[in-house]
Amino acid sequence: MDPVISPSILSADFARLEEDIRKAEAGNPDYFHLDIMDGHFVPNISYGPMIAQTMKRITKKPLDAHLMITNPDKYIPKFIEAGVELIYPHIEASYDVYRSVQLITDLGGKAGITLNPGTPVEWIEPLIDKLDAVMLMSVCPGFGGQKFIPNALEKTRKLRKLLDEQKPGVHIAIDGGVDTSTIGPLFEAGANFFIAGSAVFKAKDSAQAIRDLRAACK
Repeated sequence: MDPVISPSILSADFARLEEDIRKAEAGNPDYFHLDIMDGHFVPNISYGPMIAQTMKRITKKPLDAHLMITNPDKYIPKFIEAGVELIYPHIEASYDVYRSVQLITDLGGKAGITLNPGTPVEWIEPLIDKLDAVMLMSVCPGFGGQKFIPNALEKTRKLRKLLDEQKPGVHIAIDGGVDTSTIGPLFEAGANFFIAGSAVFKAKDSAQAIRDLRAACK
C-alpha cells in the first residue's frame, strides 16, 4: 500500500488554523488528523466535534479522529455527523469495543482501533473483520512532541503479519514521533498510514515537510 500522510492539527497554531492548513495542503496530505482528549482517559483536554465542523469548512481533505476518551460511543455519532471519515477509539477505553467499532460502520464511517504501546496486537483479533485501520501508538497518548518508542517497529511487523493472514487491506497507522528518520523503517515494517504533528506544523515549510515524509518511504 502507498503511504498515507495525515498531519495532526494538534501541533498547528490555532490562532492561525486556516492559514496553517492552507500551507500544509500545498504538500498534498491525504487526511488531516484530529486528536480528541477528554482529561480522563488521558491527562490533557483538546477539543471536540466543533473542530471537525470547522475543519470541514476549511479543507476538502478527509478527516480522521483519534478518540482518547473513556466513553467513545457517546461521541462517535457526533464526529460522524461533523464529517469525520475514519475514527479510532481505543481498545483499552471501552468494555464493549466491538460495539464501538460496529457503531462507526453502522453510521457510515470507516472503523479503526487504537492500541497503546503496552497493548498486545493479538487483542484486535476478534475485531479484524470489522476494521479498516489499526493505529499503533509509538508514544504514550495524550501529549504531542514525544520521542518515538523503538519497539513500535517490531510491533508493526507482528501486526502486519497478523493482518496479512486475515485481512490484508487493513491499514496500519502510526501515531507518535513520526518524522523523516522513523517513517522509512516503519513503512518497511508494514505501516502505511502516518500521523505527523510536530514534523509538519513545526517545520519551517509544512508542505515540504509532507513531501519529505512521503519521499522517505521510498
